[in-house]
Amino acid sequence: MNFYSLNKQAPSVSFKNAVINGIAPDKGLYFPERIEPLPKSFFEKIEDLSNYEIAFNAIHQFVSDEIPNDTLRKILANTLDFDFPVVDIEENVATLELFHGPTMAFKDVGARFMAQCLGYFSKDENSEVTVLVATSGDTGGAVANGFLGVNGVKVVILYPSGKVSDIQERQLTTLGQNITALEVDGTFDDCQAMVKNAFLDDDLLKKMKLTSANSINVARWLPQMFYFLFAYKQAKTKGKEIVFSVPSGNFGNICAGMVAQRLGMPVKHFIAATNVNDTVPEYMTTQQYNPKPSTATISNAMDVGDPSNFIRIRHLFDDDFNKLKSNLSSFSFNDKETKDAILQIYSSNGYCADPHGAVGYLGLKKYQADHPNTYGIFLETAHPVKFLDIVEETIDEQLPIPPQIKKVMDKDKKSVNIKTYSDLKTFLLNR
Repeated sequence: MNFYSLNKQAPSVSFKNAVINGIAPDKGLYFPERIEPLPKSFFEKIEDLSNYEIAFNAIHQFVSDEIPNDTLRKILANTLDFDFPVVDIEENVATLELFHGPTMAFKDVGARFMAQCLGYFSKDENSEVTVLVATSGDTGGAVANGFLGVNGVKVVILYPSGKVSDIQERQLTTLGQNITALEVDGTFDDCQAMVKNAFLDDDLLKKMKLTSANSINVARWLPQMFYFLFAYKQAKTKGKEIVFSVPSGNFGNICAGMVAQRLGMPVKHFIAATNVNDTVPEYMTTQQYNPKPSTATISNAMDVGDPSNFIRIRHLFDDDFNKLKSNLSSFSFNDKETKDAILQIYSSNGYCADPHGAVGYLGLKKYQADHPNTYGIFLETAHPVKFLDIVEETIDEQLPIPPQIKKVMDKDKKSVNIKTYSDLKTFLLNR
């Protein structure tokens, strides 16, 4: 299967080239030329399949031209070696816990899958690939962990100074080896703009092979559909229409869920729950897409004013607003509402949510107010300990520190401070 640019001004390419390029020469995002539904029997008997079998069947059509089946199975085994439980919180409300991986964030799946793919593609190459990634929180740590020690790959992570949590910062600045962290005097949008500028810079592209590990990259984006399928496997016995509420920043995660729906997964609706960065909720009300500078919040991984993947979502629904609206609702919540939700969930149910999961819970409850007979699953995208100060202050309890976090707590931070794109370019050219 080939992948084409959504700007439609560049040649179609293989999965391998889409992964290595990251973004098309015309600066469009790559999209698969088709999405073939899986057999109905796959979903009817999904509870009989292991997670590895589910993932293999879901991703196979997109990668099989470039990755042999045995290699794909090894990649999936190295990607999915932790649990994805659906935990009931209250009647008709559950959470899908996506924080049981090495960096305790949902991005472990996409980052590990992409790292494994890029490692396979580069094993016979003489030239080095530089992975350039912007992070608003969890992407950086997941990418750093996923790519650590991968031969032929250097990783450069840009993050906004003072706008990620202490634990998130430690996860991306303490590993060393082939990982370098650049601390940007600015916002996540500034980091993302610098990364996009680098992919437009002929001076850089003549001297190095650049790719992205943000969810614009198909190998980071597509495997996120796995855990929606894992959740469906666990929830189908409930006998009710299933809806997913997804805390959304760059919108790659919810878009991957919609790809799972296109594969045939029975799901009634998606809710994109955002913090005050409400570009998409506003679009779903006005039909006007007006990106804006991002605002810092306690759910920092969603501090995105111009979500890159929303164009993929619109494309999935043929840029038909009515089609999109029948499948997607979107709601925005502020920090006070988020903290109130963390406390309410904990007080009522004894469950500790992180700020992003709390936003997902709020979006789900708002949707279910008008659709009470649905079984709703909100995504808990990171462990609450990654937002230790906020969560402990909100619930007035001390959280135990998991071993994945303990191992980075005492390591020394190493980062390079930059302010402008010129600083980034100079750094890359002088590496």
